[in-house]
Amino acid sequence: MSEHVVDVSWSRGEHEFTYDTYSRDHEWRFDGGVTVPGSASPAYLGSPGPVDPEEAFVAAISSCHMLSVLAIAARKRLVVESYDDHAVGVMAKNAAGRVAVTAVTLNPKIVWGGTEPSAEVLGRLHHLAHQECFIANSVTTEITVVQ
Repeated sequence: MSEHVVDVSWSRGEHEFTYDTYSRDHEWRFDGGVTVPGSASPAYLGSPGPVDPEEAFVAAISSCHMLSVLAIAARKRLVVESYDDHAVGVMAKNAAGRVAVTAVTLNPKIVWGGTEPSAEVLGRLHHLAHQECFIANSVTTEITVVQ
C-alpha cells in the first residue's frame, strides 16, 4: 500500500560511553526535509528539550485520530473550524509485565462551523475515526476519547 521512511541518527561525540554518561540526543529526519531533535525522556537520562519517543507515540495517535475525524466530518459535510487536543499517554506495566504506553486519552475540543452535531453524532464520529485511524489499528494501547 505505502511505505514510510524516517532516518534516525545518533553519534557518541565527545561523551564517554557508559550508561550514565552517553548522550541520548539524536535526530529524526523525515522525507519532506523536516529534522526533529529527539532524545530519551528525562526520566531515562534524556534531554528535556527534544521530543522523546513516548511523546511522539502519543502525538501520532492524536494526530491520526484528528485527521480521521476531519476526513469523516468533511465527507458528512460537517464543517470544522478548529480542532485542538490535549492528549495524555500513560506508561505502566502491560499484561506481560513490560513497561509500555498502556493508555492514551484524547481530549479533543472541536469548534464547528454552522450547526454543532449532537452528542450522539459526535460519539459516532469519534468511534468511526478510531476505527479508521491507521495508528490505532497498529497498537494495543487503550485509546479513550473524552468528549
